[in-house]
Amino acid sequence: MSDWLHPAWPYLAGAVVSLLAPGPVARPFLLLAPAAAVAIAWNLPDGARATATVMGQQLTWLAVDALGRVFAIIFSVIGGLGALYGVPFPSRRLHTAAFVACAAALGIALAGDWLTLYVAWEALAVASFVLVLDGGTGRAAKAALRYLLVHVSGGALLLAGIAWHLAAGRSSSIQRLELGGPGILILLAFAVNAAIPPLNAWLTDAYPESSPAGTVFLSAFATKAAVYALARVFPGHELLVWAGVAMALYGVVFAVLENDIRRLLGYHIVSQVGYMVTGVGLGTPLAVSGAAAHAFSHILYKGLLLMGAGAVVHATGRRKLTELGGLWRAMPWTLALYMIGAFSISGAPLLNGFVSKSLVVAAAELEHREVVAWLLYLASVGTFLHTGLKLPFFTFFGEEQRITPRPVPGATLAAMAVTAALCFAIGVAPAAMYRLLPHPVSYEPYTTEHVLGMLQLLAGTAIGFALLVRHLGGEATVTLDTDALYRPPGRWLARSAAPAVARVADVLESAVGRAVALPVSDIPRALQLRLGSAVLVVLVMLGAVLAFLSIIG
Repeated sequence: MSDWLHPAWPYLAGAVVSLLAPGPVARPFLLLAPAAAVAIAWNLPDGARATATVMGQQLTWLAVDALGRVFAIIFSVIGGLGALYGVPFPSRRLHTAAFVACAAALGIALAGDWLTLYVAWEALAVASFVLVLDGGTGRAAKAALRYLLVHVSGGALLLAGIAWHLAAGRSSSIQRLELGGPGILILLAFAVNAAIPPLNAWLTDAYPESSPAGTVFLSAFATKAAVYALARVFPGHELLVWAGVAMALYGVVFAVLENDIRRLLGYHIVSQVGYMVTGVGLGTPLAVSGAAAHAFSHILYKGLLLMGAGAVVHATGRRKLTELGGLWRAMPWTLALYMIGAFSISGAPLLNGFVSKSLVVAAAELEHREVVAWLLYLASVGTFLHTGLKLPFFTFFGEEQRITPRPVPGATLAAMAVTAALCFAIGVAPAAMYRLLPHPVSYEPYTTEHVLGMLQLLAGTAIGFALLVRHLGGEATVTLDTDALYRPPGRWLARSAAPAVARVADVLESAVGRAVALPVSDIPRALQLRLGSAVLVVLVMLGAVLAFLSIIG
């Protein structure tokens, strides 16, 4: 295969077709583009490189090794599964933004230099902003704006770190960094996308507000691209071990409090990414391979879980446990396929979560990190308790709510079925996935001790749920997360500083309008305030970057 072939190209072509072509013409490309991307990603030769010179800078836009390739494969696969799931939802905005997000994630995984990584990083943020906006509600618009502001801030940190790194005369190639100097800024930027607490609230704030199909794409890319970046740049740093353990526990604790089914699953994204961050922090070959394997598995089973939750939202128009119940008769296939994802995320034997999560735990045990291993086991209990038991029980069983759901589209169920089959296939034959990992893996997950241990953990959790079920139902409350720290100053900016920025923008716009003899648009005041808030934050971040560069220069 030619070295210049990049799996992002089919997705970019598909995005253009989705945006411009009539629906009947564009629809086949929703499946053809991912199929081409998977074929290219699967056949990428190790060591392949492609470069280009842009404005005097040599960019390595394709650099293939085992770590990048395994992420490229799963990013390409989930793009196809998400596209199939979204076929019944003919939204140009959804499919265009989703394919751009796929291409950006692939650009991150296969970037060979810092500037290429940065461009792909920002493209993913913008595409994800549009995916959140695709929810089509006022809540989605507000969540999308907050998402964009958070990720613009993270992008500014990344740019500042890269500029510092290059200004110090260091290589433009992406390589391992220490936690000092520019490494701190780059680590913080990665931590934003990885949703490491307290930088996590954007995830559970934004993801549930997207459309059902949009949430599937969102769950796959930002956090897992960050895991890839951490594995590439910061493997073996002790700080990440404890950050990952904290994430694993933090997510399950907040899931206890959550009533919204997609927010609950969002908190479990935080928890499961914690396993991956822990593996990166441990830094051994088995641990890094375990982090990559768990990212691979997580993209599939979390996609399946959010497909199931999205099917419920589509069919009922409801998303809270206190508003759902008794759906198992009307939605048996959705329930059955959701439970495959639920058992997988919980680490049940014969499913992909069992053969990937155990790699990270085994790596901790081999390094005699018993406390780390036991805390990760504890997080597994919480995962099964809430994703595997609480959510399906109160959604599909529980108290009847007299809901008459709409039929779930056939393509939606087909996407769930294919995803469930992949979860099962990897769980039964893990060697196929292990061969893709960045380091050779000789680990055998199906030992008697491991299988019995996981079955005992799951059975004990189920018994505990049965005893406490009356106390575990959802409550009609709003969960406050770390966003409670940044929303008040954000409101102050919008009410106090943003109007001044909007007035400055009015003056500049009028001047430009007079210069080109064009009438000035009458922008609604509410939009001025929102744009003013965004402009203010961008100006502050860019000003900070420039001031910082002037100091170090």
